[in-house]
Amino acid sequence: MRADARRNLDKIVEAAAETVAERGVDAPMEAIAKRAGVGIGTLYRRFPDRHALIAAVGDHYIHTMANALDEAARSRADAWSAIWDFVSWVAEPGRAALATALAVLPEEAIAERAEFARARQGWVERFDGLVRRAQAEGSMRTDVGVEDLIHLLNVFTCHPGQLPEPVASHPGRYLRLMLDGMKATAATVQC
Repeated sequence: MRADARRNLDKIVEAAAETVAERGVDAPMEAIAKRAGVGIGTLYRRFPDRHALIAAVGDHYIHTMANALDEAARSRADAWSAIWDFVSWVAEPGRAALATALAVLPEEAIAERAEFARARQGWVERFDGLVRRAQAEGSMRTDVGVEDLIHLLNVFTCHPGQLPEPVASHPGRYLRLMLDGMKATAATVQC
C-alpha cells in the first residue's frame, strides 16, 4: 500500500472511531469522511459499507487497547501499578464511549472476524500475564482473575447505561474503587 493511501486509511479509521464514540455506530458516513478530511468516494473505496468500516474500528479499538496494556506494563516497575494505569486509561470518557458504541453491535459484526479474534486473544493473554505477575508480587488478590477484570471493564465501559446514575456519570471512579478491592491487602475473605 502506498504511503498516502495508508495515511488516508489511518485517518478514516481514527475519524470513524472518534465519530462513533460521539454519535454511535449509525453516525453518518459523510460526517466520518469530513472529519477524516477525505471525500466520501475515498471513504467508500476503502470501506464499501458501514459494516466494513465498523469492523475496522473494532480492530483499531482492540489494537489500541493492546498497545496501551503493553505501554502500561513497560512503563511501570510493578504489575499492580500497570494494571491500575491500564484500567484508568480504558475508563477515560472517549474510550468508554467508543466501547459503549461498539457493544451494541451484534457479536458477529466484530468478534467473529479472525483478525479481531487473534488480537483479542493476544490482549487477553498479556493481561492475564500481568494479573499473574501482580499476584506473584503479592499486590493482587489470588482469588481474582483476568476474567473478573474484563467483566468489570465490560460493565463500566460498555454498558454504563445499565448502571445507577451516580455510577454511570463517573464510571472511572467506581471502576477504580472496585479495583482497590482487588488489592491483596483488601482481601478479608477468599471468594
